[in-house]
Amino acid sequence: MSHKDHYYNKSKQEGYRSRAAYKLEQLDREENLLGSDRTVVDLGAAPGGWLQIAAETVGEGGTVVGVDLQRIDPIDGVETVRGDMTDEETKERVRAVAGESVDVVLSDMAPNMTGEYSVDHARSVHLARQAFETALDVLDSGGDFAVKVFEGPDLDDLRAEIDEEFQYVRTMSPDASRDSSSEVYLVAKGRTTAPVSEGEEIEVEIVDTGSEGDGIAKVEGFTLFVSGADEGETVEVRITEIKPRFGFAELA
Repeated sequence: MSHKDHYYNKSKQEGYRSRAAYKLEQLDREENLLGSDRTVVDLGAAPGGWLQIAAETVGEGGTVVGVDLQRIDPIDGVETVRGDMTDEETKERVRAVAGESVDVVLSDMAPNMTGEYSVDHARSVHLARQAFETALDVLDSGGDFAVKVFEGPDLDDLRAEIDEEFQYVRTMSPDASRDSSSEVYLVAKGRTTAPVSEGEEIEVEIVDTGSEGDGIAKVEGFTLFVSGADEGETVEVRITEIKPRFGFAELA
């Protein structure tokens, strides 16, 4: 049995709508994208293989929303939004269903294939960038993002753009991908929404002291732990590390 036939037949036997379900299963196994009670938004979700895996994994306490221009046949535990993911109206409908805290945004979208490598690559990067921009609009701090793209000369630039918004990005090739496919997945973990960036120097007021003795400063509600600073001081600091919900700094 060929690699292709194995996952195709397996999906039929196990009741998944597409062989792509196993790609998400494998990405999740490696990077813990899904989990109990998480809120997941799947862009370009038809026919629904990824939605099935997501719904099984997040459980009854989680929320799964599928977005597509096409109709998605009902799936237990899944809400669907029919519309263009780039439209603000569609995003508002997604927020209304998912709530304000979205933990994961997924996209397995691929362009209509022309057979021309450069064209198909460019179109896949365009779709991935649209998914990325949508993810930035709806994803909560600390959230994760996974998107399909075809390998090619623009992949590194796209990865670098995504990397600026997350703690790290990993390029992955699930075993369930066809052997002949040039597709890879960019899996980004830990959405950062800090109003400061690593290496930046700013002036802050130390408003409290942490349990480890570091000074605590607030920048637009974002917490900075400043080594060597005392409560009540106003100091110049250099940002040394950014986490999704807090950061670290040292005296400049």
